[in-house]
Amino acid sequence: MPSLRRNKTQAAAFGVAPVKAATAAVRGQHFLGYTTSTFRTRALQVPAFARSRDLIVSLISSLPINQYSLQWIGESYEEIQIPSEPWMAKPDPYSTRQFTIAGTVDDLLFHGRAFWLITRRYSATNLPAAFQWLPADEITTPDQTGPRWYGPSKDIEFQGVKLNPADVIQFLSPFDGLQFTARTAIDISERLDQAARRFATNEIAAGYIKIDPQTEPYEEDELKELAEVWAQLRRDNAIGALQGASWVEFSSDPSKLQLVEARQHAMLTIANMVGVPPYLIGAPTGSSMTYQNAELARRDLWTLGAAPIAHAISETLSQDHVLPRGRFCRLDFTDLVEQTEAPNL
Repeated sequence: MPSLRRNKTQAAAFGVAPVKAATAAVRGQHFLGYTTSTFRTRALQVPAFARSRDLIVSLISSLPINQYSLQWIGESYEEIQIPSEPWMAKPDPYSTRQFTIAGTVDDLLFHGRAFWLITRRYSATNLPAAFQWLPADEITTPDQTGPRWYGPSKDIEFQGVKLNPADVIQFLSPFDGLQFTARTAIDISERLDQAARRFATNEIAAGYIKIDPQTEPYEEDELKELAEVWAQLRRDNAIGALQGASWVEFSSDPSKLQLVEARQHAMLTIANMVGVPPYLIGAPTGSSMTYQNAELARRDLWTLGAAPIAHAISETLSQDHVLPRGRFCRLDFTDLVEQTEAPNL
C-alpha cells in the first residue's frame, strides 16, 4: 500500500488494513528532496547547542514505550501494565524506534510540533498499526503559519502534497520552537566564536615593530617587507633579529581577547533556553559539582528538559484515535534511573 516513503506495504497477518496516502512526493523508499532549515544547521554548529540537543534527544529516544490500563481498586485507580501494541516497539516497520522518536523529539525542540503519518490500520478497530515520521521542515500548514500553534492543523501539506489530517498524528510541544525563540542566542554565540577564531589565527604574543627614531626612515615598501619577513619567521618558529627596530608586545589579557566570560555566559543562556542543566554542557553554574549530585544528573536532565517533551509524545499517542479507550502509553523513565520514580503523565 502506498505511503509517503515506500511504494507499497502489505497487511500483516494479525488483521491490518492499508491506508491510502499521497504518493506524488516520493520515489521508491526515499523522499524526493529532504531539506533542513538554515537555522537548525547554524544552531548545530554551536557546540553548546548541539550538546544540549543531543542530551535531550538521546535520553528520550532511548526510553521504551509501555502500555497501561487503569483499574478501580475501591478508592482510586491503579495503573496496570499490559502487553504493548506491536507498533510501540517499532512505530515504523522500516526504521528503528530510536530513529523515529529521535526525529520527533528534534522537531518538537526546533519547531514546537512533529508529525507521524499513519501508514497502516487494524482492520477490526481502524486504529493505527504503523507510522512514518515526517520531517517538520517539509510540512506546511496554511491554516497555521506559526510561530505559535493553537492546536492540530486541519490543512497539512508535505512537500506540497495535501494530506488527510485524519491520517496524521500531530504532536504539539508545550513550548514554542527554538527556531523562533533562540535566534538571538545563536547569533551571539556565532559572533563570539568568530572573534575567538580570529584571535586564534594571530601569532602569540601579539604586538608591533617599533622603529628606532635614530634609524634612517624606512620607505613604505621596506616597512611592508620587514613586517612580512618578521611575521613569517614567527610562524616558522624561527629566531629573528631586528636592526634599527624592536618588537613591542601588546599588554593584553588573552582571556579577554578570547572572550572567555562572554562565551561562558552564552553557553549558560543556551542551556537555559533548551532546558538542560548547565553543568552538563560545561557552562558555569556558580557551584562545584560533587559525586553525590552527579548521580542525579540524569534525573535533572529528565526533570528540567526531557520530561515536558516526553509527556507531549506520550499523551498524543494515548489519545482515543490511537489507542483503545481506557488505555494509555508512556515513554517510561522508570527503568532508566535506579532508585528514582518516573513522574506520571
